[in-house]
Amino acid sequence: LQLFTTITVDEPAPGLKTIFGFKVPDQRSGKVQNFVSDFNLYPSKLPSCFGFCRENVISSSIGLTTNPIVNFSGVFGTNVLALGTDISFDTKFGNFTKCNAGLSFTNVDLIASLALHVVMNEKGDSVNASYYHIVNPSTNIVVGAEVTYSFSTNVNTITVGTQYALDPLTTIKAWVNNASMVSTLIQHEWLSKSLFTIYGEVDTESIDKSPKVGLALALKP
Repeated sequence: LQLFTTITVDEPAPGLKTIFGFKVPDQRSGKVQNFVSDFNLYPSKLPSCFGFCRENVISSSIGLTTNPIVNFSGVFGTNVLALGTDISFDTKFGNFTKCNAGLSFTNVDLIASLALHVVMNEKGDSVNASYYHIVNPSTNIVVGAEVTYSFSTNVNTITVGTQYALDPLTTIKAWVNNASMVSTLIQHEWLSKSLFTIYGEVDTESIDKSPKVGLALALKP
């Protein structure tokens, strides 16, 4: 039997939130997290037409152990261009266990992003680029593409997809990748914030195999 406890301290300093978390009786589970937000990196005299984002966020966490793992993440930028990072450092072995970085560009009808994921001592190093474009806002027609390259396996994964709103409460999505996997889903909001989803996936190179079909129900108060 374990008891998980969280203690949150709101604004011990302006814009700062601190969270203490631990499990009883696990003495190695203690962790302290700090979040700093709602600070402006740019001079306040700049006019709003520059589109600067008023909320940049920095978070850090450290385990309450003899040799803790230290995490740091942050997002900086504007409403148009943003840069983020997520880093973990193992103080016991003196090396980085994770190093992620991302860059995103947002316009009125498109979102483009580039991300680098590196997990030390594992086959998790990859770079990811994605593009999301709103073709018709009235019918929620959207097209998107994603390209992922793995340095460890030297494999490219390319995925393209689209979505279309059948009505204000029902959306259909479909996507295909270069591994010949075709997927589609229909999602219906039958109650406010509650979704019913039907999902299907088929491998076009192995038609003899049975396709995958799934159902999901998400309830929100």
